[in-house]
Amino acid sequence: MADAGWFSVAQCFKAYVLFLVVSLSQCQTLSTACIEVKKAYAAKGFDENEVPLKAVSGEELTICPRTETCCTRDMEDKLTSLSRKEYVRQLEESFKLLKTTFASRTKKFDDFFVQLIDKAQLDLHEMFLQTYGLLYQQNAAIFTKLFTDLRHYYKGKDMNLSEVMDSFFSKLLQRVFELVNSGYVFTSDYLGCVTDKMNDLKPFGEVPIKLSTQVRKAFIAARTFVQGLSIGKDVINSVFEITPSEACIKAFVKMTYCPHCRGLTSTRPCNNYCLNTLKGCLAYQSDLNVPWNEFIDALYQVATRLEGPFNIETVVDPMNVKISEAIMNFQENGQALSNKIFAGCGTPSKVRTRRDTEAQQHTFDFPASNTSKARVRPTTAAGTSLDRLVRDIKDKVKAAKDFWIQLPYVICNNEGIAAAASKEDDCWNGQDRARYAPPVQQDGTLHQINNPEVEVDVTKVNTVISRQKTQLSLIINKLQNAQKGDDVDWIDTEIDGLTSGSGSGDMTEGSASSGDNPVTDEEKNGNIDIDNQPTTKGVHTRTKKPVSEKPKPPVEPPMPPKSEDNDKYRPGSGKSDQRPETNNKGGGRPNGSQSSFAFSLNMLLLIISIQIGLQRILVSC
Repeated sequence: MADAGWFSVAQCFKAYVLFLVVSLSQCQTLSTACIEVKKAYAAKGFDENEVPLKAVSGEELTICPRTETCCTRDMEDKLTSLSRKEYVRQLEESFKLLKTTFASRTKKFDDFFVQLIDKAQLDLHEMFLQTYGLLYQQNAAIFTKLFTDLRHYYKGKDMNLSEVMDSFFSKLLQRVFELVNSGYVFTSDYLGCVTDKMNDLKPFGEVPIKLSTQVRKAFIAARTFVQGLSIGKDVINSVFEITPSEACIKAFVKMTYCPHCRGLTSTRPCNNYCLNTLKGCLAYQSDLNVPWNEFIDALYQVATRLEGPFNIETVVDPMNVKISEAIMNFQENGQALSNKIFAGCGTPSKVRTRRDTEAQQHTFDFPASNTSKARVRPTTAAGTSLDRLVRDIKDKVKAAKDFWIQLPYVICNNEGIAAAASKEDDCWNGQDRARYAPPVQQDGTLHQINNPEVEVDVTKVNTVISRQKTQLSLIINKLQNAQKGDDVDWIDTEIDGLTSGSGSGDMTEGSASSGDNPVTDEEKNGNIDIDNQPTTKGVHTRTKKPVSEKPKPPVEPPMPPKSEDNDKYRPGSGKSDQRPETNNKGGGRPNGSQSSFAFSLNMLLLIISIQIGLQRILVSC
């Protein structure tokens, strides 16, 4: 019986000791957690004294779980302000590559195109100056106007390229006809008649028709292409400026900093939890994905045309040779053409002077070295020929498809933001460190109606997104027309290099407003860098000791003296561990009933003693 009593006491003692250890461990973990939060909070530039020394009630919190916490309401407000900046920074990092791609490629293509026109005009000038000398200089305005009109068209002036080319060849015909027949005087009406005969007589052969068609299609495609790149850049910049909703910021705070308030400063949000949060925050942006993909496809198709039949480089670069070929066609049949014109328009009066005679002696023969000289493709600020430049743009543009629905994944796949998908049981789920149960929502505003993390008004229309959809719809239509070679009107947009001729595609970091005090590079991912401590499932353990006062263990009383009459007695650790006196008048050993009573009394006294010691420890915590 005594053995049974002793067994009960021992079991009770073990249970209470275990409870004591667990309670002490919890007390120390909470205290240590708040100390770690102090470090993390100070690393963000805040006053560590604002963090309580030990866990406090979270009843005043409005975002984080209202349980025992290491955060106060004031800390929560400051972390909310910081989270807003970090959210913008995360978007900026995710947008950076796409913004840079469209801005830099717009500038490269614009630089290439402008310098290609400049070089074509210079080549023509050098060739014609060498061939005709003063005669070319006296009539250079005709050629200068052609290139000026081409530049104006490229820069957005409302012009009809067919009319531009027809006007050039009409004026060229009039001047060549006058020079060939310099012994006659021609009125403006007569020269108008000469122009009217152009379609029937074809004095320049097929050159005007072929060159006009090539220039028109190539310039339309090139201008629409660079405009498409610029509008893509404008769309990206406009969408980036969308202000996040308050519901989004609160959800972002809960995801990134609420685990710190629970002492889980090294625990990242669950990947699916992050995806639902970002899909709610970027719901309206994801609605742009379908028209954006259509825009990318249309841009890609025009780029393909620029590599083939609409290659602006193969059209513009040899323009001097093609125009000279037109003049030689006239020269070869000059007398016959003149006779036909005289027959149709009448014979003008002859007026001969010495100057006219000298002018008439000029011919339009081109040196063999000029007509057969291999042309070298221009070296421009883009540092590449058109085919390589367009190929590079096509690769970059194609990679931009589905950008708006991939954005949450891009952000959440950053290990500094969220835990890896493989760590689904060791991550913050919004309440504790455990698996995140809700399913990941589909893309688009309408699918966020049941988003468990961010409240999204699915009936609301975002005006910025609506405007960008309209812009994309317009440019898609124009790109499709340009692909077919149809005329395309200009869309007002800011294209670096078109308005000033020296735009820059460089992107300046921090262009979006992120507050007066941007976070540091170490903070941009929402991380708090603290010592990596080992963790176990459900309990966050640390090896560091708290700096607060350690709990004092209860004072143990002295052990009772041993006696020959208590061989089976094993003292406990409380004050009443001494063997109690018995009422055995015979002075002998206690009977079974008395022994059972004694052990029961010992057990009761032991429990009371341990409770007193436990209370002291908890008070000290």
